[in-house]
Amino acid sequence: MKLIIAIVQDKDASQLSDQFIDANIRATKLSTTGGFLKSGNTTYMIGIDDQRVDEVLAMIKEASHSREEFMTPPVNLDASMEGTTAYPVKVQVGGATVFVMPIEKFQQF
Repeated sequence: MKLIIAIVQDKDASQLSDQFIDANIRATKLSTTGGFLKSGNTTYMIGIDDQRVDEVLAMIKEASHSREEFMTPPVNLDASMEGTTAYPVKVQVGGATVFVMPIEKFQQF
């Protein structure tokens, strides 16, 4: 048995949830926030048999899309940099971060 922890962008979470339901994959869904862009993410915790790990990973890969967005960097409050204005910059976001870990024991109460 494995534990899959998948962090996906909120924009991709709905489609992925639907795929999990269709494939009878049980997942715990958590609302999380990313550190760099401070944007909304969804973290899934999935306990799954070893033979279904590749199936779950394929679903995550299919549902998680990279996209470009604009973000405004924090304004520098240094007094020596008068007139400095932060301009939006294009960054690539999305995709998924996935951890697969072995599970020694599973119990459900």
